[in-house]
Order: sequence, then structure tokens, then C-alpha cells
Amino acid sequence: MFLWLVEFADQLQVFNLFRYITFRAGAALFTSALIVFFFGPRMIDSLRVRQGKGQPIRADGPQTHLKKAGTPTMGGLMILVSVVISSLLWADLGNVYVVSCLAGHAGLRTDWVL
Repeated sequence: MFLWLVEFADQLQVFNLFRYITFRAGAALFTSALIVFFFGPRMIDSLRVRQGKGQPIRADGPQTHLKKAGTPTMGGLMILVSVVISSLLWADLGNVYVVSCLAGHAGLRTDWVL
């Protein structure tokens, strides 16, 4: 989405940065980290409420694992959501490979793309 700002590069040179994939990758990383830092604790709390007891820990396992009791098992959902949102903001959505990767993250069939 932010890639469309390249069209304004003739008026302001700073928009020329959006042409570089390294800038967009760094900005996507930063955006993803901000999403996790701001919305992560709320998401973990809501997952903890929905899941109940959380991660089951066996009593015969290592004693260091007992402190993980109650941890929600869907923490990867937070990472997937932040990656998809930052990809939608910073990636070139006209690229077929970007669209197929995002569709793969969403669990959609991607055989129609290629």
C-alpha cells in the first residue's frame, strides 16, 4: 500500500525511498514489531481467557517447564497477524509471489496463482 507513494517522488524526493526493497523490508520489520509490542499483551490475555488452562505441562517432565503452565498455545497467531498486516502495508501487492505467500499464510489454495 505504501508503495503507491512512489508516484509522488517527482514532487518530493523522500518518496523515492519507497522504491528500495531494503527500506520497505526494514519498515515492515519495524511495523511488525510495533504491532506485536502494542497488541501482543492483549492478544495473549484474550487467548489465555479463551483457552482456559493453557499449555498442559506433565508433572514427570523437567521442573523448569512447570513455570510455563498457563501459557496459551496459539502465540504464533500473534506473529502471523503482525507479518500479514505489515506485508499488506509495505509489500508490492502487484507481485504474484507476494500474493501467493500471503494467500499461503491465510491457508488459501495457491495453485491458481502460478
